[in-house]
Amino acid sequence: MKEFTLLGWRIAPWITRTLPFAIYIAFLIADPVLAQLLSDTGWLYAIKIAAVGMTLAILASSYTELRAISQLTLSDWLLAAASGIVVFVIWINLDFSWATIGESSGFDPRRPNGIIDWYSALIRLFGASIIVPLMEELFWRSFLLRWIDGPSLFLTLAPSRIGIRSLLLSSIVFGFEHTFWIAGILAGLIYGWLYMRKGNLWVPILAHATTNFFLGVWVLYTGNWHFW
Repeated sequence: MKEFTLLGWRIAPWITRTLPFAIYIAFLIADPVLAQLLSDTGWLYAIKIAAVGMTLAILASSYTELRAISQLTLSDWLLAAASGIVVFVIWINLDFSWATIGESSGFDPRRPNGIIDWYSALIRLFGASIIVPLMEELFWRSFLLRWIDGPSLFLTLAPSRIGIRSLLLSSIVFGFEHTFWIAGILAGLIYGWLYMRKGNLWVPILAHATTNFFLGVWVLYTGNWHFW
């Protein structure tokens, strides 16, 4: 498996696909401490997204699967958009207490006077719609979904040859990463199926981006901050 070289250092493909996700998770773990250091938590999310985005940019040449964007057809775009909307509808309708892990306070972009801080809100929407889908699909679908079936040669495993066991296991873990775990599992199954069916990582990336964009716009319109 070809390694990525950065400043003379050889970096394995599994590292380039897990590092942005690991950085994001590290920020989530450190959020309570960092929030005490920063008076404006909107800046905290901006820093987190900037760190992940810069990592993705630095490692961009190693993501060979992303070069297939030119191969997308109109039907691919339509399928991705439709699937993303389906996941969005599922997500906002599966917030029952038994379908959630813990309590989610979400992100409330309103100032003390009740007016939305559009700077924070738009940074959140951008991060959720652009950076997060890239980061998560590279990790969950391109890496983990294939790694379960072929740990040593995951990068050479064609998406169409991924087994059902890998789809189920990766989707379950993906689901439990989220507060709304049942919705997360269903989302993982749909995004994973898209990758296996179309063989192009951009299809689940676009579907994921569509879900997150519609969710963000809906949250801003309805004020259901716990979904953010």
